[in-house]
Amino acid sequence: MTRGNRSAEEPTLFVPRGRSTSVIDRATTGLPPDLLNRAAARLQILAWLYASVFFMAGYFIALLIPSERAILFERPANWVPGVLSITMAVSVALVIRAARLRPAAVTAIALAFEVVGSYGIAAAEFLQPLAFLGPGRHWIGLSWVAVWMLLFNVVVPTVPRYAVIAALASVTSVPVMVLLSLAVFPVEVGPDALMIFWAFGFPYILVVIMAYVGARIVYNLGTEVTRARELGSYRLEERLGQGGMGEVWKASHRLLARPAAIKLIRSTGNGTGASEDMRRRFEREAQAIARLRSPHTVTLFDYGIAGDGSCYYVMELLDGIDTDNLIKRFGPIPAERVVQILRQMCHSLSEAESRGLVHRDIKPANIFLSRYGEDYDFVKILDFGIAKVIHEPTAETQTALTVPHLIHGTPAFIAPEQALGNTDLDTRADIYSTGCVAYWLLTGELVFTADTPMKLLLAHAHTAPVPPSSRTEMPIPPELEALVLSCLAKDREQRPSSARHLVERLNAIDLPREWTQERARQWWNVHLPQSPG
Repeated sequence: MTRGNRSAEEPTLFVPRGRSTSVIDRATTGLPPDLLNRAAARLQILAWLYASVFFMAGYFIALLIPSERAILFERPANWVPGVLSITMAVSVALVIRAARLRPAAVTAIALAFEVVGSYGIAAAEFLQPLAFLGPGRHWIGLSWVAVWMLLFNVVVPTVPRYAVIAALASVTSVPVMVLLSLAVFPVEVGPDALMIFWAFGFPYILVVIMAYVGARIVYNLGTEVTRARELGSYRLEERLGQGGMGEVWKASHRLLARPAAIKLIRSTGNGTGASEDMRRRFEREAQAIARLRSPHTVTLFDYGIAGDGSCYYVMELLDGIDTDNLIKRFGPIPAERVVQILRQMCHSLSEAESRGLVHRDIKPANIFLSRYGEDYDFVKILDFGIAKVIHEPTAETQTALTVPHLIHGTPAFIAPEQALGNTDLDTRADIYSTGCVAYWLLTGELVFTADTPMKLLLAHAHTAPVPPSSRTEMPIPPELEALVLSCLAKDREQRPSSARHLVERLNAIDLPREWTQERARQWWNVHLPQSPG
């Protein structure tokens, strides 16, 4: 499920940059964080819609017809309210687009926009002589303010009590503009107070009630979504990615302040037996991964079964970038940095080997560089989801973790023995994939490319790789190139025998410079500065 090789990309676990939610945001709105994070986009669309409709309804036809244009510019009261309202709406849209505001701030701007927008509509409708009442004329129907208020509560949902306060402030715009119009443009026979109440007060009280009911319904739907997203002690907050097997969500513990990433794995079975087999398999995998203690293996916090039968892992939430996106964004990296990354990968793979685990899906998307406390370029290996346990004493354990006659892994980074469907895999399959990752880091190119996954598998099984130095202008020490090519040997007997052996050979390479923490810190501060808040 990598880019270009699987039907859907497998998401990684990371902290999203940009607008983020906090306890204040959730307390202000009571809505799920992913819905809050879309509030800015919804408000921006609504602001552009307000400005466009106001222009089309108030000015477009008038500007085309000379007689209407003359009436429009007869007095400032005919055109100033509309111009100010359109300007205000455009300003809101531009501010929301340019600023990186928290959802709570977006909600506050939205509620203010609802009130000011209502006054703009009411001013355009009523702040003119005889517009609503005159000899032989009577005001019939509701103002467009009512439509605006009801639309606003659906598009930009918020806590019902805030919606009511904004609605009450908005509906005052109609009687206020009616009274202001009577003061500025007096009529011979004006309406009395009771008529103003029944025509311009009471209907809008009903609109406020409708707005409250609508806001309550939308709010309850949001809170139901929040409750539905609770898995054990964790609450799903924001979807980070989606892949062929499931989804990855940012989550928080309901009692602790610890953030986490939850990977939901959907059941693909059609019957009870298949579902039970899936549960046993992933439970075995979770138990195997939980035994790993290397700091360079992503930490597993919890594992469980959701109410719909889906399995989920709870893992640490990482701040950084995977090496797939790293190279795509910034290009190949220096050899000394590659060596430092490979050393940390070997630490994780060596422990996995000692526990009888073969990862089987080492690829750039699963090698995560993070800002980890005071350390930079701290490697975390992700997704032991298709790891295979070897040297297990029982057949039940073995079959629970892998399905025969299936090729597991990613075609662009798969070992020849995996590509050929061999079942007697060992850690040298991960060594081969590590060589593919090193090749990618050094050159920004895949070892092999092909039109179809099958051709790619055959290339890994039978085609000799081109030396990485011939595919990049960056200097590569000869010893490092030779080591990478030995990792890519078709015969696994010719590869480094273990991750520990590989790291010993990496340590023996004479590098012109070391990739120090100071260099790493400088790189991160320039290219991936830490988000505030």
